[in-house]
Amino acid sequence: MNSDQHKINFAVAGFGMVGKRHAKIIRDHPQAKLVAIADIDTSLKTEAESEFGAAFFSSLDELLKSSSAIDVVSIATPNGLHSKHAIQALNGNCHVIIEKPMGLTRSECESVIHTALQKSRLVFCVMQNRYSPPAQWLKEIVSQNLLGKIYLIQINCYWNRDDRYYLPADKHGKPAVHNEKHWKGTKALDGGPLFTQFSHFVDMMYWLFGDIKNLQAITSNFAHQHSTEFNDDSGLVTFEFINGGLGCFNYSTAVWDKNLESSMTIIGEKGSVKVGGQYMEHVEYCHINNYRMPELAPPNPPNDYGHYKGSAANHHQLIENVIETLTGKSTITTNALEGMKVVEIIERIYQLRK
Repeated sequence: MNSDQHKINFAVAGFGMVGKRHAKIIRDHPQAKLVAIADIDTSLKTEAESEFGAAFFSSLDELLKSSSAIDVVSIATPNGLHSKHAIQALNGNCHVIIEKPMGLTRSECESVIHTALQKSRLVFCVMQNRYSPPAQWLKEIVSQNLLGKIYLIQINCYWNRDDRYYLPADKHGKPAVHNEKHWKGTKALDGGPLFTQFSHFVDMMYWLFGDIKNLQAITSNFAHQHSTEFNDDSGLVTFEFINGGLGCFNYSTAVWDKNLESSMTIIGEKGSVKVGGQYMEHVEYCHINNYRMPELAPPNPPNDYGHYKGSAANHHQLIENVIETLTGKSTITTNALEGMKVVEIIERIYQLRK
């Protein structure tokens, strides 16, 4: 019997850096088969076929109309196309993995969920920071109420995203023109730093502590007026948690040269903790009544993009969760409703900013 009959067939839509990461993990998983890759850049065809053994298509529509048998489509296209492409794949009777963010508006996310329900298909949202050892530890101590009442939560995300990220030079040394191939920095396809850089940490906040109210925000664009269409590269956001406690979320992509930190400090009735590092990968402080800090597993390294770094390389655990869920061994770790809530919170911040 052909062993491929027992594998889950995947396709990847969007074959940039993130899409290639998805493709490599899928290709190397013993229970997965990478069947197809779609990207508007036809120069990637040779790489897709020779290195990944996958059929190449110049659009998701072309892929879905082909005779390829696809169980799951992994969406790694520009942010502003995530919901559109997810709906296309769902209408093609495929389950979908959607890279963060799920969409750029709540209404886009609602359309994805509506289509998934109609087609009886699953939506897996990519929020891989949940898999890091400190994140799993935070979830455990919060769920067990070891900190007691939560008083205050501070999240700081201070990263570098300069012209090397937004305006890489073309072969003539001139800044690239924004288009679907180079979408970073545009309102329509990027959405802003809270969507592209910091939605992982909005997700961490929501996953641990729930929804927020009485939100206020002030933002400014200090260093990216020439390279992005956004009104912000930095912001200070304050709010209350519906479940109790005050919170603030401070962010910037205007840090010079390299990332500074991503951290979460929690002040509670029975103790305080701080998780820090560049992407919340280290426990920097733990002082809880009658509690001994356990030894955590080492974190995975950050995703390395050359002159800048991103969040932890935990995508393999996401793909594993997709396979285990579809084979009835597990349940979704980041579902569509959670993905929508992250988008909704960011949308509210941008709507209320001064």
